[in-house]
Amino acid sequence: MNLPPWIWLATIAGFAVVLAVDFWLVARRPHEPSMKECVAWVSFYVALAAAFGVGLLLLSGPAHGGEFFAGWITEYSLSVDNLFVFLLIMSRFQVPREYRQKVLLIGIILALGMRGAFIAAGAGAVARFDWLFYVFGAFLVYTAWKLMGGEDDEAEFSENVALRAVRRVLPTTDTYHGARLTVHLGRRMVTPMLIVMVAIGTTDLLFALDSIPAIFGLTKEPYLVFTANAFALMGLRQLFFLIGGLLDRLVYLSKGLSVVLAFIGVKLILEALHHDGVSWAPEIPILVSLGVIIGTLAVTTVLSLIKSARDARASAAASEGVEPEPVER
Repeated sequence: MNLPPWIWLATIAGFAVVLAVDFWLVARRPHEPSMKECVAWVSFYVALAAAFGVGLLLLSGPAHGGEFFAGWITEYSLSVDNLFVFLLIMSRFQVPREYRQKVLLIGIILALGMRGAFIAAGAGAVARFDWLFYVFGAFLVYTAWKLMGGEDDEAEFSENVALRAVRRVLPTTDTYHGARLTVHLGRRMVTPMLIVMVAIGTTDLLFALDSIPAIFGLTKEPYLVFTANAFALMGLRQLFFLIGGLLDRLVYLSKGLSVVLAFIGVKLILEALHHDGVSWAPEIPILVSLGVIIGTLAVTTVLSLIKSARDARASAAASEGVEPEPVER
């Protein structure tokens, strides 16, 4: 995709306007959003991403359009899994519920800026060093293996270098002062609000170590990598509140994502071998990739909901002193 600079500038400006409006609405009235509000916003962002993808299909062809949709769905799914850790961070820092929207939004804006720099560096490296695809592929397979092991969420969040540096360098208050980031108490001090925003933003950047190689396995176009990441992040705030109660029910989500990451990792290695002249190594079409991603996530979601419903019935029966019916396997 040989895009003129104005396309990049217009795209970034469009994202900036949408995020600015979102931020203004959150800052104007801090509150915990209702289910109706969350559904409306998530639907808006999903429709916006779908319209963008359809535009790519019409203007740039099915290959680039398919790559965008595959990348966006993968990044969005990985973002859902990341919400577990965001929920853990919110609980650990005891963020007041009415300010969680602002924390998430600013953390997402920080993550988007850092991911943009990460994508630019990654795109340059990929264009120059073809062997990186082997590294990316092996890393994704390793990540999938770890994810399949079902690591505990408590182990997924630890104070990273950036967060420890902020705590060490900046004096911090013990309590929140509304939504303020700093407060003057004899001297200028930061509040836990700033600390938790740094935690959200930098933790999301660590998640990019998985998601950026994954999307480079689906498309080599920096523009598609950036836009897919941006659309996946933009709706994350409302998605946090919308499915917060459903996160515990998606018991097989990590398993499904591990299958997706392993597939993309193998795809990367096979395509790198193909381009290096290995005759038996195939190129996997983007439509096949899209089908595997959607199919795996759909099956994962259905099986998760079925198991959650069975567990709920068994728990209800146990609380009533009734022996639950055996489940055929």
